[in-house]
Amino acid sequence: MTQDPHLDPETDLAVTPDPTAYQWRWQDIVLGLQMLFVAFGALVLVPILTGLDPNVALFTAGLGTLVFQLVTGGKVPVFLASSFAFIAPIQLGVKQYGLPQTLSGLMAAGGLYLVLSLLIFWRGPGFLLRLLPPIVTGPVIMVIGLSLAPIAVNMASEAGDRYTATMALGVAAASLLATMITALFSRGWLHLVPILVGILTGYLVALPLGMVDFSPLAEAPWFAMPNFTFPVVHGPAILFLVPVAIAPAIEHFGDILAIGAVAKKEYFRDPGVHRTLLGDGLATSLAAFFGGPPNTTYSEVTGAVALTKSFNPAIMTWAALCSVLLAFVGKLGAFLSTIPTPVMGGIVVILFGTIVVIGINTLAQSGQDLLKSRNVVIMAVILVLGVGGLAVKTGNFGLEGIGLSAVLGVVLNLLIPEGQTEE
Repeated sequence: MTQDPHLDPETDLAVTPDPTAYQWRWQDIVLGLQMLFVAFGALVLVPILTGLDPNVALFTAGLGTLVFQLVTGGKVPVFLASSFAFIAPIQLGVKQYGLPQTLSGLMAAGGLYLVLSLLIFWRGPGFLLRLLPPIVTGPVIMVIGLSLAPIAVNMASEAGDRYTATMALGVAAASLLATMITALFSRGWLHLVPILVGILTGYLVALPLGMVDFSPLAEAPWFAMPNFTFPVVHGPAILFLVPVAIAPAIEHFGDILAIGAVAKKEYFRDPGVHRTLLGDGLATSLAAFFGGPPNTTYSEVTGAVALTKSFNPAIMTWAALCSVLLAFVGKLGAFLSTIPTPVMGGIVVILFGTIVVIGINTLAQSGQDLLKSRNVVIMAVILVLGVGGLAVKTGNFGLEGIGLSAVLGVVLNLLIPEGQTEE
């Protein structure tokens, strides 16, 4: 967005305002709503898949973004919302420990961000990159996606109270196809919202099949408090979920580099990646305190910033405020609950697969020889034990699946010498 120059009172020279500087303007509310619209599909998808309240997710996304802006001095134009990396851990945690207990683990996961932030402030970002290189983070990200594969298949193919398995597959295929076509062939703003297009298409196909139950929408009030749930401290849940935060913490670096490249600013130095990671961690812990999913920076919003040239971070303030206000619209959460499971089943086939591809891309861009003995050992242990769901428990202490594979990967990376070569 180009701005008109003004005169510097000291030099009488024309000065063009910095488009990346924080500038609060009422007219930017429309741009803020647009950013929220871009993030909306993914934002509410995580709570829908994990059984959390979408209205709480809206509230905590807005609140988390405001906290992030406060910590970073309002310098970075990003929007924080529901993290996909935690979908499988939340589902498993709720099933095994209960929701309040799982929320305590998510709060602790945000605390890991704070620890990493302090380490970066003390030793610099290079220290963390040496501790968690791509050979560790890539396979961990892949494990997260592969662990979700059975969930995607079940959502897309299982019969429900109002539909058969064949109907479920048909609707899932419609939403999947619409998402694929939009992502591959659309242009402009439509290219930024393939998830919403897929959901809308699947919903419209499901309607005449009688798969949509509108009773929750009719019964819900227009305005209501979100269904806040508060955490209960639970040791096993904390130990299970904290290691999961390693992968999204590393992804955070990539997101900050990406928005910096778009805005042509070195956010790694100003406000500093230790501050951005701190803001992300506080937002995640705060979200878990109210019963929302962990927060993360959204790449689709970064894409929207690049497309619209809307670098002013205050636009994200508007997006955050609109998100908080929408959280109190009871009809919105009720409408989202009417979306049939197969509609989301078609969407998550791509979303969960994308997580795996991100892990593969992390390894590919590392430039390392993946068949080197040292790398093969580390990756094999992470992938097989993570996807296989190995659990190690001693009394109240326990690690399993994603968390266990992440910890083992870090340990092996530290113990096996870098000079290990093929014999």
